Amino acid sequence: MDRIPVFTIAILLFFIASFQASSATSKPTGLSMKLIRRDLLFPGNLTTFQRMRRLVQLSVRAQNFDSFPSLNQSEDNVLVRLPIGRVPESYAYVVEFKIGSQFHPVKLLMDTGSSLIWTQCEPCIQCYPQKVPIFDSRTSTSYSKLPCTHELCQGENNRFRCYNNECVYNIQYGATSRRNSPRTKGVASFEAFRFPVDTVHTTVINDMIFGCSNDNPNIDLANGQISGILGLSRGPDGLASQLAKRGIIENRFSYCLVPFHDVLRQPTILRFGDHIPLPVGNLQYTDFILYPGRNHYYVELLDISVGFQKKGFESIPGMFELRQDGLGGSLIDSGTVVSTIDENTIGRNAYKEVMAEFQAYYDKKNFRRKVGQVEEKFELCYYNKAGFRDFVTMTLHFEGGDYFIDGKYMHYFADEEEEGEGYFCVALFKSSKTILGAWQQQNMRIIYDMNGGGFQWITETCANDHFP
Repeated sequence: MDRIPVFTIAILLFFIASFQASSATSKPTGLSMKLIRRDLLFPGNLTTFQRMRRLVQLSVRAQNFDSFPSLNQSEDNVLVRLPIGRVPESYAYVVEFKIGSQFHPVKLLMDTGSSLIWTQCEPCIQCYPQKVPIFDSRTSTSYSKLPCTHELCQGENNRFRCYNNECVYNIQYGATSRRNSPRTKGVASFEAFRFPVDTVHTTVINDMIFGCSNDNPNIDLANGQISGILGLSRGPDGLASQLAKRGIIENRFSYCLVPFHDVLRQPTILRFGDHIPLPVGNLQYTDFILYPGRNHYYVELLDISVGFQKKGFESIPGMFELRQDGLGGSLIDSGTVVSTIDENTIGRNAYKEVMAEFQAYYDKKNFRRKVGQVEEKFELCYYNKAGFRDFVTMTLHFEGGDYFIDGKYMHYFADEEEEGEGYFCVALFKSSKTILGAWQQQNMRIIYDMNGGGFQWITETCANDHFP
């Protein structure tokens, strides 16, 4: 057998070493995954009006679950953690990928208001009906449980707790006073996540932290189409945080929501790191506010305008700040479908005053008020006028930038063909927090940048953001 010259071997070793060094020190890149709107999972051929009503009704149901830990109590260290006041049913967008050595498919609801990634797991104590097979960790050779010695299971920054020598969690969605609030319990675990790159290739990331939930009372997600939740908040167990800690991405992610009235012919994209496109135009931003023990995306809201009428809330310092009782505060949350305004702000009732501006605008134009409560539970509704398009806008004046909401995304439109006489409503709910929800994020490039860039936004035609 011919020998390979020593010089050739040396050259090969040099290139191998160079490649390994460059791989180890290479910059974080990015990751992309399909973002499927939840109404695509609804059975049957629903009309646009039926889709819209169902989404809004899910959001309405969520308003009945308001409970928040006080500032003296970390939301992450209580046994029963209380996320933003809504149940999982109100989420609107889904991601799909595979986990484990058996390539098990999961469909998880995107949620920027919580951090834990979880899916239902066998053997079940109490699982809700699921059409796709429930993940069984016993069949996966890449699965393991988080040890009780892990930093997330002990110490001051623990997310879970050790019980019977297992690292477990117990998450309740909603108020502790409600006996039938949705809840998920399970074991904190490690597993391989397999994200599709294209129709052929897959990115495999081993030992991702997730929740293996085998006890899920009072949860019912999209008629069994959904297996769990994809947490994207700032917590260390959130997807973006985990990917950034491994150096796979820079700690930022982005999405662009196609208008709910439009038929979504193909999924859009949830983007991480360098896969986020460079915005064209005037990108605006505001810094995130970091509250101890809080992992939601809080921002500083100064004032609100309805049309060109600025309310002057900024004259009251701290009006929209998080209060000691855990209420108040302004945040961004994709899991809340319709935006809310705090009705308990200090000094003035922000929700009442904003709604009064909307009412004054339409009353002045002689619109006929729709009397009585509509099925969607909106407070202010009017009957349509043929050809009218001048629906009033709203602007959230954040520290550093103005978030302008077009009139067509500030209202809910009931289809005339379905209701006999069409009507529209101001798409806002009262709450104990001010939340910028998914409805008012339509056709907007949204970027969460935890590297110091804060919350960023710019208008975009979101239907163009899809895989080839």
